[in-house]
Amino acid sequence: MINDTRTTNLEALRAVSTGDVPTARDLAARAADGGSLLGAALAEFLTTGPEESTGRKESVYAAPAAFEAFIEGGGNVPLYQAVSDALAELYDQHRPQALLDVGCGNGRALRPALATAQHAPHRIDLVEPSAALLATASAGLPAGSVRTWPTGVQQFLDDVEPGTHWPLAESTFALHTIPHDERTRVLERLRPHVGVLAVAEFDVPGHPVGETEHLRFLADTYERGLAEYQDDRDLVAQGFLMPVLTGQLRPGAERVTWEQSQDKWREQLTAAGYRDVVVRPLYGYWSSPAFLLTASGA
Repeated sequence: MINDTRTTNLEALRAVSTGDVPTARDLAARAADGGSLLGAALAEFLTTGPEESTGRKESVYAAPAAFEAFIEGGGNVPLYQAVSDALAELYDQHRPQALLDVGCGNGRALRPALATAQHAPHRIDLVEPSAALLATASAGLPAGSVRTWPTGVQQFLDDVEPGTHWPLAESTFALHTIPHDERTRVLERLRPHVGVLAVAEFDVPGHPVGETEHLRFLADTYERGLAEYQDDRDLVAQGFLMPVLTGQLRPGAERVTWEQSQDKWREQLTAAGYRDVVVRPLYGYWSSPAFLLTASGA
């Protein structure tokens, strides 16, 4: 039954990738009957979305309750602990007077790192397009030390003064929300403004999108991820994980993630002109292992 359910989920995702929502919904419901958490979540998402045949259109970060429940539960608890510890080590190692956080979210990684580190930057710039998440990230930080940029990194780079420089910049699980080619350009534009760039991301295997190995990887990992949540599972599934999952596959969907392997991240930073690129493991997360990459900018 387990193998049958796994195969049914895979075929449901294949139907999503071809735009056949009715078939995907039926297959997901069949997997749910076999006990699959992914099947149940996917069937509900494809049935109850604001646009029945296409799923949800709004950004998963516009109303961030589901995203915040996601990062506050399951494997994200030890994951973010590992990230915050690593960032605190960087603050103490480099002792930056100014820190830039690109895509800070609600400060889930930043705030514990600042609390743990012996060295606190005198100025912190937070870039985050979600006003709700940005308000949470900046709340309680020392008055006068924080400047907020309620925008995406592309607009931020348009607005920042040419000579502005941060000895240390960080981005935790945010740069993968930018398409590959656009991300290279962002990294190129950011490089003259930073001394050291630290990037926390996931080492996602480079399976061809929509092929069987890719669909099997998604089916298996999302089943594991959903199992880590109990009371908040429906909120996390419907408000975050299912939009992210289907956005990678469904024709015309609003895609919100463009992940890649750590080797591809290393290559992308090098191609954007960064030097001394170093990668260290962080945590064996349910979807893919997390790592921290550091690189020298200007």
